Order: sequence, then C-alpha cells, then structure tokens
Amino acid sequence: MRKANRHRGTRLEALLQDDGLNEDVQAAALKRALSEAIAERMASASLTKVEMARRMRTSRSQLDRVLDPAYTAVQFDTLVRAAGALGLELRISMR
Repeated sequence: MRKANRHRGTRLEALLQDDGLNEDVQAAALKRALSEAIAERMASASLTKVEMARRMRTSRSQLDRVLDPAYTAVQFDTLVRAAGALGLELRISMR
C-alpha cells in the first residue's frame, strides 16, 4: 500500500517550513524581485552597467552580483547605494 503524502492539502508555505526551506525560498524570491526592479530601472534610464557602478561607487563585478537573482548575499548598504544611484529610496518592511 502507498504511503500517504503528509503534505497533501497543505499550503506551499507549510511544506517549505516543514522542510526548513522557507527562509531560503523567501530570500531568493525577494532578491529576484530586487534584481529585476533594479535592472528595469537601469534600462528605463538607459544606464549602462559601467555608469551604474560608477554612480554606486563600486565595481562592475559587485553590480553584477546585485543584478544576479541567484546571489542572495548582497549587503544592505550596496542595495541602498543601488537605489540611490537610480534616484530611489530602499524601504524594507516586515509583517
């Protein structure tokens, strides 16, 4: 007889929490959203990576890490500088 799936009928969040993956998945989703927002804003402002890195006072390789949705270890000050270089303010909230 087949073993019943203990996660059947539960929410994805509960499954991820049970497996200890919720924080990792949440971090990846947030980083993807930030990366996409920065890239879209750069494109709309016709900013090259070289110019964006100059405005952020950082290297282009650091900017590449900011724009890489899979790289979640970006520091807050780097994200604040990216937002500032685009004329934006980074706001973080918890709920």
